[in-house]
Amino acid sequence: MTQTRVFSLATVPKDLTAGLVVFLVALPLCLGVALASNAPLISGIVAGVIGGILVGIASGSHTSVSGPAAGLTAVVAAQITELGSFSAFLLAVLIAGLFQIALGSARSGFIAAYFPTSVIKGLLAAIGTILVLKQIPHLLGHDADPEGEMAFRQPDHETTFSEFGEILADFHLGAAAIGVASIVLLLLWDRIPRLKKSVIPSPLVAVALGTALSELFRGSGGSWEVGIQHLVQVPIAEEWSEWLAYLHAPDFTQWTNPAIYTSALTIALVASLETLLNVEAVDKLDPRQRTTPASRELIAQGAGNVASGLLGGLPVTSVVVRSSVNINAGGRSKLATVTHGVLLLTCVTLLPEWLNRVPLSCLAAILIVTGFKLASPRLFRQMWSEGRNQFLPFAVTVGAIVLTDLLIGILVGLAVSIGFILNSNLRRPIRRYVEMHLGGDVLHIELANQVSFLNRGALQRVLLSVPRGGHILLDATDTDYIDPDVLDLLRDFRGVTAPIRGIEVSMVGFRGKYAFEDRIQYVDYSTRDLRDAMTPFQVLKVLRDGNERFRSGQQLTRDLCRQATATADGQHPMAVVLSCIDSRTPAELIFDLGVGDIFSVRIAGNVSSPKILGSIEYGCAVAGAKLLLVLGHSRCGAVTSAIEFLGKGTAADATGCGFLDAVLGDIQRVCDKETRRGFETWDAERRARFIDATARANVQGTVRSILEQSRALAELQRCGKILVVGAFYDLATCEMTLVE
Repeated sequence: MTQTRVFSLATVPKDLTAGLVVFLVALPLCLGVALASNAPLISGIVAGVIGGILVGIASGSHTSVSGPAAGLTAVVAAQITELGSFSAFLLAVLIAGLFQIALGSARSGFIAAYFPTSVIKGLLAAIGTILVLKQIPHLLGHDADPEGEMAFRQPDHETTFSEFGEILADFHLGAAAIGVASIVLLLLWDRIPRLKKSVIPSPLVAVALGTALSELFRGSGGSWEVGIQHLVQVPIAEEWSEWLAYLHAPDFTQWTNPAIYTSALTIALVASLETLLNVEAVDKLDPRQRTTPASRELIAQGAGNVASGLLGGLPVTSVVVRSSVNINAGGRSKLATVTHGVLLLTCVTLLPEWLNRVPLSCLAAILIVTGFKLASPRLFRQMWSEGRNQFLPFAVTVGAIVLTDLLIGILVGLAVSIGFILNSNLRRPIRRYVEMHLGGDVLHIELANQVSFLNRGALQRVLLSVPRGGHILLDATDTDYIDPDVLDLLRDFRGVTAPIRGIEVSMVGFRGKYAFEDRIQYVDYSTRDLRDAMTPFQVLKVLRDGNERFRSGQQLTRDLCRQATATADGQHPMAVVLSCIDSRTPAELIFDLGVGDIFSVRIAGNVSSPKILGSIEYGCAVAGAKLLLVLGHSRCGAVTSAIEFLGKGTAADATGCGFLDAVLGDIQRVCDKETRRGFETWDAERRARFIDATARANVQGTVRSILEQSRALAELQRCGKILVVGAFYDLATCEMTLVE
């Protein structure tokens, strides 16, 4: 299990101030979630304390903040009503925690990895949108609904949008002034580099400013005075005994009630799913892009819910709102989360009067700015640029969460994503293209990674489209699963349909469990019959086509072991390629050729010599190759050395290599000595152009030298039995062009 330190000394100042900011924002949210859930107010505070301290320490996340979640309010309210008492509900919360611990121990956190990124980003954008919509009324002093009420359809029968119609009738000048001033401060703070880099986070300054303005307005009276309904409202107790009286204990007498376990399972599943999705989303916000161990998070949340059930708290989950506030305030380690929990515990019990002076409108301003960062226009533009397969699930997730709730919206977004995946898989379960082998065209069919029964119809249409007498290659190299229905289709086609229609079926890459042996039935190497049937110009076209495949990354499918076996008793190459020994110019690769297709002669600078000529004459005059290709290339080391040593003595004296001048001398003979003047003073681009021009001239010189010195090759070319050409290969573009 991954170990995560509670804090790092380097981040203590930022973590402490971030914890304070999260505490100020979490306080009204804890109370509001409890109120919206029809639960005692103190239960929200208890859940916040446990989520901050216990879950904060046990969690593997550096930035996630846990507590009572707005997304669970409907579930909590329904279960309290179903079970008949809050004490019975607490027993269900305790058992739900045990279920979560069991899920985490069983490594069930992997579920989060199966949610598409578009849905997770939609979750973040939706939370941001909800924050902006829900906090605008609080910003302007309309505090009819509790802070933690985030559902679209509200208990007062209003909706998120219809609530805006009530703002004008309930507008409060003093609260609105504080809210607007707080937003202005937050925006300006982020735009002034010196303030943005300061140790004190802007939300903390906004709370201080809002509280000071509230106290200032208190003495003014009238419409500017901020009344108690517009302030944080923490329960106040004179003694510890009163606080203890607020707490509820679970009703253990209900342990035989089956409804308790049904409720516990519901809470565990909903809370676990919400936690996994929220943690996944929070990790994407983390500036350091750290990853939270999902299964460990379930165990931590389970421990938190066991404690919350015992002490009278609401269920806890990871919460995006508090987590994003934590990250925006500079929180970098778990210390910020723990600090927020400690402050909830101490300040609520020791300083409730001070907390009750904080205006809700300045807290709303912090949440609105946080929401705008989560749902920034840049995120929407980014998702739009990624295409409809990404944007539509993202947009649907945002809309569904805003118009319903978090879990329903996530499931709707997931369904849309799955729809796109299925649609893509149904339309393109295979990739098909024609390969032009020496023995004829082959229809190459690449099966998808997962071939289900849904793909059977599309695959059947492709198989039936193969013309009579054709050849087909079924490639399952990248396939992990093939449905039994599809396997039956392939067996019938190979054993019945293909033989009747004269279709040759080759197969490669099928797993052993499918009982399809690899077999290549087409000829993919040069044989005597194939070579003799081709003209020299057709051989040249084979090489040019092969180079184009190499450039585009669409090399032919070859069984090299089969080719080696087939050519073991004899060879019939169709061409001789005289190329440089440069490691970047292997002729078989850049022309997409197989074993036995060419004679490859390699020498530095692709120059000629008596021994080289003897090899070439054997390849063409004796073995029957139809093409001699002299291949030079860009940035050639031999050509560069020849130019650099020109007029400076011998290479043997400079390098100690006694035979190097024999190679460089041939290249130096074709070098334009007048143009070379001042070569050492040229810039890199001009030098490269001259080197490549010399390399091309060297190819031309080698072709002339071969035809002048070898009467056999010259006669074969005169009779049209061979073609002698020069070519130049560009290392940067991988393109081969002929040299006139």
